[in-house]
Amino acid sequence: MNIGAHTFEEFKSLVAAFHGYPAPGVLLGGYMVEMARTALPPGVLFEVVAESAKCLPDAIQLLTPCSAGNNWMKVINLGRYALVMYDKYTGEGVRVYVDARRLEAWPELRAWLMKEKPKAEQNAENLLKEIEAAGDRVCGIQTIRIHSRFLEHAHMGEVGLCPVCGEGFPKNDGAICRGCQGGAPYDLIG
Repeated sequence: MNIGAHTFEEFKSLVAAFHGYPAPGVLLGGYMVEMARTALPPGVLFEVVAESAKCLPDAIQLLTPCSAGNNWMKVINLGRYALVMYDKYTGEGVRVYVDARRLEAWPELRAWLMKEKPKAEQNAENLLKEIEAAGDRVCGIQTIRIHSRFLEHAHMGEVGLCPVCGEGFPKNDGAICRGCQGGAPYDLIG
């Protein structure tokens, strides 16, 4: 079973180059992305929500025009290995998820996904073979309608210079930039 235009081996090479190694989550995510894409009408302009911050966003970015940079992909970490792909104008689409009830035939895949054994005890070769053999057969699909607040695209608006740091920022954020309001995840040392 191909992943888009790629054989499993081709996609595995793409994943290794992009992610650093042929991560099982990205490989499984590839099947999930393709399952969602084929469920949408041809030619629809879509966006994606990843329900996991691990691996799945990389599969989305490798196989679709959706990325964190263009804001067509959102990561809302619900802790579930699932994605939502929807028409960016109507909000109608599908949710593809790993259906735990379908994992019985794939013991290494189940053990990896459900964290039933430590990584050191997992058989990576068998895991990749099971992901390739299972393809999207371990996935379920649901019809969804995205909440309207996710269809609205915020525009930056007017940009000003922060009086504290001197950097450009959206004036809608307040009198000073969000970093100077305490939103930065770091302290300047020098």
